Amino acid sequence: MDYEWKNVGPLAAIPRQGARRLCFGQGGRPIAVFRTADDELFALIDECPHRQGPLSEGIIAGKTVTCPLHSWVIDLADGEAQSPDKGSTASLPVKLVNGEVFVGLAAKVAV
Repeated sequence: MDYEWKNVGPLAAIPRQGARRLCFGQGGRPIAVFRTADDELFALIDECPHRQGPLSEGIIAGKTVTCPLHSWVIDLADGEAQSPDKGSTASLPVKLVNGEVFVGLAAKVAV
């Protein structure tokens, strides 16, 4: 898949074990970028699969985030809810280039 890489700012703007909700979305849905304690970066649609709670306001532990509304635990790598819960939110590619964070958005197809 082709991506349009969007610069979302410096790594330092995202706290360790924290997230930053972006001011733009993907397909009308909000996006959040997450940073783990080990400085790994992940990007997800910022909606819990349960009731669309803002995952960016959740608690990050390891490579998961816990939804602040109903405590669903979501894998940051693929957006999948951990058992016994079922469902997922979309993940997006993210990369770090010279200290700047980039999120890959689906490229617009010319018609």
